[in-house]
Amino acid sequence: MQSINDYVKKYDRVFVYSPTAQAKLLAKKYGFLDYMVQRYLEIMDNPENFLMSCSYPLKKSIRCNNLKINCNELVNRMNEKGFSLSKIDWLSHGYLVTKLPARPSLGSTLEYMMGYYYIQGIASMIPAYVLNPTARDTVLDMAASPGGKTSQMAGLMENRGVILAVEKKKERIRKLQSNLNRLGVLNTILVRTDVRNIKGTGLSFSKILLDAPCSGEGLIPEDQTRKTKTSIDKLKSFYINQLELIKIAWNLLDDNGTLVYSTCSIAPEENELVVNYALDELNMSVEKVIGFPADPGVTEFMGVELNQDLKFCMRFYPHKQGTEGFFICRLRKN
Repeated sequence: MQSINDYVKKYDRVFVYSPTAQAKLLAKKYGFLDYMVQRYLEIMDNPENFLMSCSYPLKKSIRCNNLKINCNELVNRMNEKGFSLSKIDWLSHGYLVTKLPARPSLGSTLEYMMGYYYIQGIASMIPAYVLNPTARDTVLDMAASPGGKTSQMAGLMENRGVILAVEKKKERIRKLQSNLNRLGVLNTILVRTDVRNIKGTGLSFSKILLDAPCSGEGLIPEDQTRKTKTSIDKLKSFYINQLELIKIAWNLLDDNGTLVYSTCSIAPEENELVVNYALDELNMSVEKVIGFPADPGVTEFMGVELNQDLKFCMRFYPHKQGTEGFFICRLRKN
């Protein structure tokens, strides 16, 4: 098994960019960093469509919380308040908010306070469905705050089984606890620690969700500062941390267990390059997922050939799927 340091050195050239004149022109036109646009030119068929789409906010979406309410009842209650909800066919509990009244706001209704729904991006709902935890599972949520995916998994598990939700920051775990209480989650143990500390406890898990801390490059439609926020050096620091986290996940996962790796980033450096380490160095395998309108994962960029099975990972874009930019991959420990 190659060490993380050696793996980083092997692919170091991925972080050396020489933006073309086209990349510089588009970067100036849309207000992005040069290196980001150069990457888009390499991995997208229609990069300017993506760049344009990032100037417009995404449609609001919510997840019906089946732990507390029947979804049809929620739709009726929201209709009475002036909201219109449209069911997302490929998400069991996902709804687009197609009409918003002047008042109340989406985050101040009685239904929201009662925990009947959670305001959540469309793509953000997908990782929990891909992991598909059941009442028989012991699940680790490695970066749990603010609790959207944790509470969603609890709903899929019908508040049975066990979820260990880890968050190291005090202020973030307070928000996590507040959300889980509001949403009626009962099968989850909250632990405030660095997930690295779980490794020495002897615990193991049948399923793990690693929604990794990342640059958030997929959230540009909601936060325009992300067009210029992440330098190459900062991106590399995210990548190294993600490599460390996926190796910890592998150590904590039961044999034949399932790991879902996801980020709200579209950068291959934070996605395919990290999963490539799990495939080539940790001997994990990618499981193809069906039922979602996703683009395939990237298998080559910056002149670097990666594991061809990465095509079974999933990518989501605002200009194609109408979602935040997102990456999701389901892995099996062999």
